[in-house]
Amino acid sequence: MNVEDIDHLEFYVEDVGQAAQQLCDGFGFVICGEGGPRTGLADAHSLLLRQRGIAIVVTSALSDSHPAADYVRQHGDGLAVIAVRVADVLGAFAQAAARGGQTVVRPTFLGSGRGQVVLASVLGFGDVTHRLVQRETMSGPFLPGVIDEVTDSVPDGLLDTVDHIAVCVPPGELIPTVHRYQTVFGFSETFEERILVGAQAMDSKVVQNPLGTVTLTLLEPDTTRDPGQIDEFIASHGGAGVQHVAFRTGDITAAVAEISARGVPFLSTPPSYYDVLTDRLGELDVPVSALRELSVLADRDRWGVMLQIFTRSRHPRRTLFYELIERRGARSFGSNNIKALYEAVERQRAAEQALRA
Repeated sequence: MNVEDIDHLEFYVEDVGQAAQQLCDGFGFVICGEGGPRTGLADAHSLLLRQRGIAIVVTSALSDSHPAADYVRQHGDGLAVIAVRVADVLGAFAQAAARGGQTVVRPTFLGSGRGQVVLASVLGFGDVTHRLVQRETMSGPFLPGVIDEVTDSVPDGLLDTVDHIAVCVPPGELIPTVHRYQTVFGFSETFEERILVGAQAMDSKVVQNPLGTVTLTLLEPDTTRDPGQIDEFIASHGGAGVQHVAFRTGDITAAVAEISARGVPFLSTPPSYYDVLTDRLGELDVPVSALRELSVLADRDRWGVMLQIFTRSRHPRRTLFYELIERRGARSFGSNNIKALYEAVERQRAAEQALRA
């Protein structure tokens, strides 16, 4: 299966208007379309949000017949569909089935002619599916007969594209999940990391499509150590699921400043992190004082530098959150910063537990 890129993400939510407003008010997305009974989507209400190369659909079920109803009951709001573009949905769907993939929705044809879109779905991890999307033209309608678009132009903004998606899986499922992506979807394992923080530990593996345009970071807790945030996510979410979505930006300091001003809270970083940053990484193009002020993390690999920061989770279950990342040549995922993130989330958990005590 030749997966080309992420086409869009679909979140299943309890309140579609509220979820869309949070993404628009906080991150600068713009509502560009709507679907519901009026447009042919009988059992759900959807809004299409866009910003540069990112397309997001937020969907609330209007009846129990739509999968969003059961998803929200089990997990709360979350990322339920990772849609990927392929050149031939019929071939990719047949190939996935032949390789042992669990098919979910058979190929469906929307629209006609140059505006035709073909869809099918295959299970990814947990109950998150991969929607296979074939577009006759990228300038055509998004989902003809499902989403009624109010504009065909893509809004500008500070966020460029989806860099990667981080997934938590229950103990014992990391290696089988990697194997599934290798055999069913044709991905490769490109990175692995074991993170130790105090008495806690987790294992991480990264899988990517051959073009490197679709990246999943898979996280599994080590149950031989003390339980930590990955264990808590799995318990709170109710199984495997998306922990965070990373949006790539070309100017992280501008993006963080604007998104913070819009009311989105970010995880803080201890001042000591910045005291040794230059010694660890050498000189950076961004002043360390600017990174310190915004709590932006930095790391370097053999290809270049990356800058990244994570939002606090505002999910009622403290599960889903977001990341902003700027890549200045770097291709990896900030090995040192994975530990910094883990420690920052642990501080947030400890503070919230103290408030509940």
